[in-house]
Parts: sequence; C-alpha cells; structure tokens
Amino acid sequence: MTRQANALSRLTKYETVLIIFFMLTLPFSNPWVRGDGVGYYAFARSLLIQHRLDFTRDWLNSNPSFRMERIDAAGTIRPEQYTATGHLDNHFSVGPAILWAPFLVVAHLGVLAFDRLGGHVPANGYSKPYVIAMALGTAFYGFLALFIAFRLAREYVPERWAFVASLGIWLGSSLPVYMYFNPSWSHAQSAFVVAVFVWYWHHTRKSRTWAQWSILGAMGGLMMDVYYLNVVLFLLPLLEILARRRRKHPDSEIEPLGKLALKATVFFGVVLATFLPTLIAKKIIYGSYFNFGYTERWYWDSPAFFKVCFSSNHGLFSWTPILILAVAGLFLLRRYDREMALYSIMVFVGYLYLVGCYQNWHGMSSFGNRFFISLTALFVVGLAAFLDALARAWRSRSGRAFAIGAMALLVLWNMGLIFQWGTHLIPARGPIPWREAAYNQVAVVPLKAESVVESYLMRRHNLMNRIEQEDVNQLKSNPSEGTE
Repeated sequence: MTRQANALSRLTKYETVLIIFFMLTLPFSNPWVRGDGVGYYAFARSLLIQHRLDFTRDWLNSNPSFRMERIDAAGTIRPEQYTATGHLDNHFSVGPAILWAPFLVVAHLGVLAFDRLGGHVPANGYSKPYVIAMALGTAFYGFLALFIAFRLAREYVPERWAFVASLGIWLGSSLPVYMYFNPSWSHAQSAFVVAVFVWYWHHTRKSRTWAQWSILGAMGGLMMDVYYLNVVLFLLPLLEILARRRRKHPDSEIEPLGKLALKATVFFGVVLATFLPTLIAKKIIYGSYFNFGYTERWYWDSPAFFKVCFSSNHGLFSWTPILILAVAGLFLLRRYDREMALYSIMVFVGYLYLVGCYQNWHGMSSFGNRFFISLTALFVVGLAAFLDALARAWRSRSGRAFAIGAMALLVLWNMGLIFQWGTHLIPARGPIPWREAAYNQVAVVPLKAESVVESYLMRRHNLMNRIEQEDVNQLKSNPSEGTE
C-alpha cells in the first residue's frame, strides 16, 4: 500500500487529471467486433478458444456489412474466401491479438471459473466478458499512447502545454473513434506501440548499448506485427545511424562504420525475430511467409499527397484540422531539438508517401484518415511545440486563453463530426458534402446529441443495430464502395 501511495504521490497534477479523465471516459468503450475488427479479433479468439487459426465461426458470426461479400444467401462461406491452404482469407495483422491476449486470458479464466460455480456464460470468445475485455484493453492502450506522448512532450515544453496538446489530440483527432467506438480495429494499439518505440528510441539515442539496440528491435518488430505501415518509423534509428557518422558533438563520438553496421544488423535481426508471429501466420494461411493477403494496388510513382491531406473523402487535415497545427509544430520543434524535429518530419512525410501510394488511401469506411493514428505520439509533441511557440509569441494571459480556446473549438468541431459520422448524418464512406456537414454541426448535432448519447450509454445494443443497418443500406445502394 505504501508503494502505491508513493507512486501516486510522484504523479504530477496533470498526470493525475489525465488518468482521472481516462477513467471517466471508459463508459464510452463500445464492446463490439465489427468490420476490419472481425479479422483482427479472429486471431485472438481462434487461438484462445480453438487453439488453431480457424476463422469460420468469426466469419459466420460477423456483422452484416462484413458478411455481405463473404457469406452467400444460404448462410455458407463463399468458396473464394478460402486460400490454397484451406484457410479463410484473413489478411489482417496479428499484433492486436498479441496485445489483447492478457485481457482476454483473464476474461477466459474468469468465465471458466464462473461456469464451474454454476454460471452460464458461453466460453466462446463472443460473450460479453470477452468483448468487454477487448474494448477496455484497446482503450487502455490508446490512453498509454497519449500518456507516453505527454511525458515526451513535457521534456521540451512547459507541462501545461504538453497536457493541453494531449487532450487536443485525444479528442480532436481520429483516435477516439478507434479507441472507444471501434475498439476491435488496430489503430489505438498501433498508436501505443509507436509511442513506446519513439519514447525508447528518444531516451537511448545518445548512447545505446547492444542490449538496448535489441530491446528497440523487439519494440520495432511488435510495432510491425500490429500495423505494417509502421515500417516508416524505422527511419528514426536509420537516420540516427547516418548522423553518427558525421556528428561532431561533445557527448557522442563518431563511431566506426563497421560497428554501426553491426548494431543495425542486431537491430533488424531482433525486428525479424519479433515479426515471426506475423510471418508464421501468413505461412499457415497463404502458404508463404511473404504473402500478406492484400490485393490492392500501390502507385509508387503518383502518390495522392493532396487528396490524402485535403480531400472531402477522409482527408487528414480537412477532417481533423487540429493536425495542421500538430504538423506545423514539428517544424517549430527545431527550437528545442533539431534532430528530433527533422526526423519526425521525415517520418510524417514517409508515412504520407506510403498512404498516398495506396489504392485505398482514403481508408474506405474511415473517420478522417485513420492510417495516421499511428503517429499520435508525434502529433502530441508537435502540437505541444506549436502551443508553446504561440504562448511565447503572445506573452499574456489572453494569449494563453486564446490557445486553449482554439483547442476547445477544434475539439468541439471534431466531436460534432464524429457524431455525424457515427450516426450517418454524413456518409461513412466516400466524400462528404462540407456545406451539409457544417450546417449539421450548428443546427442538427446540438438537437440530437443528448438523446443519442443517452441511447449510446443506456440502450447501446439497439443503437448499434440501427447504425449497422444504415451502413448495410448504404452499401446496398452503392455496391462499388465495398466493405471494409
């Protein structure tokens, strides 16, 4: 008890508020498995319950919009859904299942114990204890991503701006949708593993031992297990290695090329070892370690940079404008740490390039551009730097009030847009009419918000069924949009 009290006493007031706020948001965690989440969750459920990669029950028990192109009218799985090895075509990553494992194992043991005592809860991976454990696990990882980012940001700026930036990204980006509303998807977990990787890289970059290179590699492998696009984050250690060859700095000597090459080999060797769960799963499902199951095209010579950023079809900045300030802040970070600023900008540009080359750069059914949720930690740091620069330029209480007020307005805009997207006031897929969305923000959302939020908290099952049916109707009216 004394240790716990000491640990709590070491928390700053801002950290305490973040933790309390997180606890208060937990009722918004939505325990359902839907869309892409069916594929992610199937890895965890099949291994925990059936001890093999058999996704049949997951496909048959999935939500209607996921089943539409996978299950025929007779209720059987279509033949084309099976791979050459006889497994169902599950191209989703295994990393989320790895991260959910502690929560689901506890839930499973609890269900088994309860049933032995005379209870009647199905130990099948679908009953409430399992999906609640999954949803709470996702919310926990999303919060850890923010908490780690907050601690990283306060190394550069006053703690209050790190705090405001953390709340801003928490509520003003796409993160809350995939942290609470769609917890079976991979994005909140991806934000967590990237935050851990960035934090550890940052804290060991001046002098990293061989063991620390191995730990960083393990973090990198898990980061890849969760989300493949996170390969871009390997730019951080690579750029660091290149910089060490030419750096003349009192606290870091120029290392021999051979030693640096050996360290890079150790790093990527551990990355590969930690990435083995993914490679083994793909070998079982597709018959090849390097067949990941994706059939979409990549346009390497014509990335859709402008569309990714500003399109009404889930553009990064047009849907979540707070990220404009966060990316601008990465440039302003030069004031505190030139290398951190440069490397972070290059990671963002690399991520932007990869997403822009992808056939489905818009994310299909996506709130904003969900792919960039992985960079949550960098966005928090960038936004904190922007807020601090604004406060320095406008040294007065009114300046601080303006910065906080601007964050509040951006958060309110985002919450309203999330409400519209979730209730299908605007299309879940494809471009949205901005004039209609702006009108809804002022004239419709305030009138409907209270009743819908009450339904979400008190009668969630009926609300989710209605939202799912509206999604099915949209897909039937526009079959070219496809499922997630």
